[in-house]
Amino acid sequence: MHILHTARFLKSAGSLRDMPADTGWEVAFAGRSNAGKSSALNALAAHKGLARVSKTPGRTQLLNVFSIDDDRRLIDLPGYGYAKVPIGVRDQWRGMVDGFLRAREALKGLVLIMDSRHPLKDYDRQMLDYAEAIGKPCHVLLTKADKLSRNDATRTLNAVRKELGADGSADARVSVQLFSATAKTGLDEARAVIGRWLELADRPASKDTAASPR
Repeated sequence: MHILHTARFLKSAGSLRDMPADTGWEVAFAGRSNAGKSSALNALAAHKGLARVSKTPGRTQLLNVFSIDDDRRLIDLPGYGYAKVPIGVRDQWRGMVDGFLRAREALKGLVLIMDSRHPLKDYDRQMLDYAEAIGKPCHVLLTKADKLSRNDATRTLNAVRKELGADGSADARVSVQLFSATAKTGLDEARAVIGRWLELADRPASKDTAASPR
């Protein structure tokens, strides 16, 4: 069992003041509305109800915090980029996300969710710019890969890697992979990256921890 399977919902924060203490290790998840962020989180944690999946764009309006253990957390960021919400609310989200990304010392990396059929939209590029500006690594999940043919999926993967300069080296700031929550494609690869950022490499989940209730 992978340590991410111990992830449990901790709290939703409406502001940075409501966040847990800025200590330990955190990985943030970002993505455009309907790119499959909640489904990806649920698949990685092997917990169908961990993150709420909604057909309504922009449902995630808060910083949702999932605890792995006392020192490690996953953070689900609001997908404000294309959400159909009032401009004032969207600006509030933007300010909160900006403040989190720039000030959070515990943040070790950003997982960026892109729909493999429509990658590198304006929001995606904005988040990539954020990652570069704050000097944090970014791992791109090209989701819904099961909806593409094998050739189209490979073509998309290579094109995105080329444009982002993701050369696959261990110290690269950007990495890219294909992913499907439905077909369970790319789970091990994504978990390995996240585990490395959280310094969880080769650390098994205890039976007691894995069995803890949500």
